[in-house]
Amino acid sequence: MGLLLLGGSLLLCGSAVSLSQGGGVNDRPIIGVLAQETHFGHLYHYGKSYIAASYIKTLETAGARVVPIRINLTEAEYGRIFNSINGILFPGGGVDLKTSGYAKAAHLFYKLALQANDRGDYFPIWGTCLGFEQLTYITSGENILTLTSTEDVALPLNFSTAPDKSKIFRDVPKDLVKALATKPLTANFHNWSLSLKNYTGNEKLRKFYKVVTTNTDAQLEFVSTMEAYKYPIYGVQWHPEKNPFEWKLPSSTSHSLQAIKVSFYMASFFVSEARKNYHHFVEKAEEMKALIQNYNPVYTASISVFDQIYFFD
Repeated sequence: MGLLLLGGSLLLCGSAVSLSQGGGVNDRPIIGVLAQETHFGHLYHYGKSYIAASYIKTLETAGARVVPIRINLTEAEYGRIFNSINGILFPGGGVDLKTSGYAKAAHLFYKLALQANDRGDYFPIWGTCLGFEQLTYITSGENILTLTSTEDVALPLNFSTAPDKSKIFRDVPKDLVKALATKPLTANFHNWSLSLKNYTGNEKLRKFYKVVTTNTDAQLEFVSTMEAYKYPIYGVQWHPEKNPFEWKLPSSTSHSLQAIKVSFYMASFFVSEARKNYHHFVEKAEEMKALIQNYNPVYTASISVFDQIYFFD
């Protein structure tokens, strides 16, 4: 059993690393999804933090189980969770990239993931929308996002990297890649974007991430899909989970068969990445207690932008 020094605290790194050396595939992947502060005032009475259910459902359709990661836990608690899950998703939302509990937890898991991967313990991260923005902030150390007119806009993707040269898209069928490049299949719900100019001008981002796709709001070209060169870290500014599981009207979100397929290919890709990791809970009872099935989502379609939400605290 190894040891990890983080922030002055000594954390146990369980037998997961040694298990990962044995080869094979983990057919029981568990992915953590990070919660964030409830920033919708009229929903606060349901819980102080939340996760939209669409993220959970999308991962489950690809064969993963999900553990909600609550905010404002101790470093030791986050360390134990890290050594028990096989990957983590930073979902979209609307909290501060620097001061929120979401941001602080994301920063910690990011550091743990880099340390793990550097020692041969494969651990993937996926960031969607706010999660994408959070990754850019953590990696660069500064907020270089720019306001764009991209709230509730469906867009095709502009591939700046050939799809077969991208880890994310290389196994997506060619006809679906063509649809992604020519049809408005990707749902955008963000006010802030990483402009291609700011990405190019930031050495830390430029050296860490490959730009896979871009988009434009007619005035500014921004990064919409990126993947790390060295690490299994991925970010999309768009929302794959909304196509199959969010039905709010009016909305530009596509529910076409092709859009649904894109969602499942993205989920399958990330879950496949998590299958390469062998972290596990020490006790079966601890695992069962941690799973999202211990919580009940609230049907919120008439009072929020999400059909269902899990609330915590």
